[in-house]
Amino acid sequence: MPLLVELGEAFDAVHNGILAIDEQERVIICNKPAERMLGVAAAEVMGRNIREVLPTSGLPAILQSGKAEFGQKKRLDNDLTIVTNRTPIIRDGRIVGAIAVFQDVSELESLASELGQIKELNHELEAILESFYDGIGIIAGDGTLLRVNTSYERITGLSKDDNGVGRNVRELQEDGTVSQAVALLVINQKKTVTIKQRIKTGKEILITGSPVFDEQGEVIRVVCNIRDMTELNLLKEQVDNAQKQNQRYANELQELRAQLLDHEEFVFRSAAMDKVFKLIGRVAGVNSHVLITGESGVGKENAARLIHKLSSRVQGPFLQINCGAIPENLLESELFGYEDGAFTGARSGGKKGIFEMCEGGTLLLDEIGELPMNMQVKLLRVLQQQEVFRIGAAKPVKFNVRVIAATNRNLEEMIAKQTFRADLFYRLNVVPVNIPPLRERTEDIVPLALHFLERFNQKYSSNKRLDSEILLAFERHSWPGNVRELENLIERLVVVNEENILTAKHLPFQVSQPLDSLSIQVNEPISLERAIEMLERELLRKTMQSYPTTRQAARILGVSHPTVIRKMQKYKLAQTGRQSS
Repeated sequence: MPLLVELGEAFDAVHNGILAIDEQERVIICNKPAERMLGVAAAEVMGRNIREVLPTSGLPAILQSGKAEFGQKKRLDNDLTIVTNRTPIIRDGRIVGAIAVFQDVSELESLASELGQIKELNHELEAILESFYDGIGIIAGDGTLLRVNTSYERITGLSKDDNGVGRNVRELQEDGTVSQAVALLVINQKKTVTIKQRIKTGKEILITGSPVFDEQGEVIRVVCNIRDMTELNLLKEQVDNAQKQNQRYANELQELRAQLLDHEEFVFRSAAMDKVFKLIGRVAGVNSHVLITGESGVGKENAARLIHKLSSRVQGPFLQINCGAIPENLLESELFGYEDGAFTGARSGGKKGIFEMCEGGTLLLDEIGELPMNMQVKLLRVLQQQEVFRIGAAKPVKFNVRVIAATNRNLEEMIAKQTFRADLFYRLNVVPVNIPPLRERTEDIVPLALHFLERFNQKYSSNKRLDSEILLAFERHSWPGNVRELENLIERLVVVNEENILTAKHLPFQVSQPLDSLSIQVNEPISLERAIEMLERELLRKTMQSYPTTRQAARILGVSHPTVIRKMQKYKLAQTGRQSS
C-alpha cells in the first residue's frame, strides 16, 4: 500500500496525464493532470469500468489487440487538444492491463499558429519592401543596418557585399561608404531628417530618415527612404516640360472653347452643312473676300461671324451694315464717312465711315444685292485701292479690312439684267460660300429645334419639351423662313403655351402628311417579352437615326440618358451622327 501511495504521488507530479486499466477494464490509475485534462475526478472513476466513465478512451481496444498506438491526436470537448500514446501492460508474457499517457498540446499549437503568423507577416513585410521603387533601409536604435531592399542596391550602386547590412552606420560613415549617416541624426534629434547623401559609388541620393519610437519614447528603429537625385532631376525636367505642354494645350483648348461658345448658333448635323463648316474653317485662315449666298434666314450672318472668330482678325472689330436698310443718300456717308462741313447737317469735326471704324477687323456688307448702282462703282474702287475718300475730303484714308458680302439674291441673274456690276461681283466672289435652305438639310432641323428650345427654356425659366410628333412635323415643313423661322416658332411655342409637352396640335401650320414614323407588322405569334424587345430595338434605331445624340434621344423618348445608353448596349446599336450633347 505504501508503494501504491508513493506511485500515486509520483504520477500526480508528472506533467502528462496518465490513465490505466486492469485486465477487467477497471480504472486503476488516474493522475491529477488526467483529471484536469479529461474533466473527471479520480475518486469517481477509480475501480469503475472504463467503458462506463470514459467510453472514448480507446484503452479496451489495446487490451484486445495487444498493440501499442502512438501519437494519436484528439480535440476534447473542453477545447483542449491532446496527443496520446497507448500501450498494453504485459506481465510474465500476459496482457494484464493498458495504460494511456497524453499530453496537452493546445499551448504548443497556439505557439505554432503564432509562429506561422509571424513568418507570414515577415514574408509580407519582405514582399512590401521589395515592391517599393524607392530604396528602403531599416536601422536599429543602436545604429546597426538591419535590412535593405533591392531598390536600395539599385539606387546606391552598392552590391550585397558592400551595402553594409549587419554593420553599424557609424562605420559606414567613417570608412566613406556614405558621406553622412542620416540615421545618426534621427537617433540624436528624435525627428524626421532629410539630407543629400553621397555614396562611394559616386551616386548622389536624397535620403529621408524617420524614427520609430517605443513606449518610453526611445528610438528603436529608423526607416530610411532613398531616391536617386539623377532620377529626381530628370523627373523634375519632365514635369516642367509636361506643365509647359499642358499650359499650351490649355490655352489652345481655351481658345477653341471660346470660339465654340461664341458661335454656338452654328448647329448642324447634315453633310451639306458639314461641308460648309469645313469650307468656313479653311477660308478663315486667309484674308480673301468672301461672298455668302443663301435664302433669307439660313444663317449668313452667323457664318460671317464664324469666319471672323476663326480668323487672325479675331481681336479686331466685327461690324456689319445692311446695304438695303439705309437710304441711298445716307449710305455713302455711312460707308466712307465725311469731313467737317461736307454737307448741310454734317456733324462738327466730321465722322469716320464704317471702313475706318472696322480697321484690322471684318466688315459684313449684308444684302449686297440691294446696293444702288452708283454706290457699286464707288465700292469697287474702295476694294481695289484699299482706301476711302471721306465725303468732302481731298486725301484718301488707307484701311486694312476684310470684306464679307452676303445676299439672298441671285447676283448672276442681276448681272444679266444689268442691275449688278459684274466687276464688283468678281471682286467680292473670291470665295463663294452657299448656305443651303433648311428644307434641303432636314437632318439639321431637330438639332436646331432642340438647341433653340434649350435656349428659350433658360431665357423664360420654363421646362418645355418637344413631343416626337412635333419633331416629325418640323422635318416635313418647308420652312420658307429657314432657321430664323424655326427659331421664332420655338420661342412662340415656349411663350404662349402652358403645357410642358409641345405636340403637333400647338403648331400654327397644318401637317400635310401623317406623323406615323414607325409601323409594326406581326407575322406570327411571339412572346410578349420578345415583342417588347423588338419594339424597343426598332424604336431606338429609328430615334438615333433622327437625333444626333443619346441625350437628345433620351429627351424625345422620355427616359433618362443612362437608360438610352444601356438599351443601346443591350441591342448592340451603334450611335451615329454628330456627337454633341
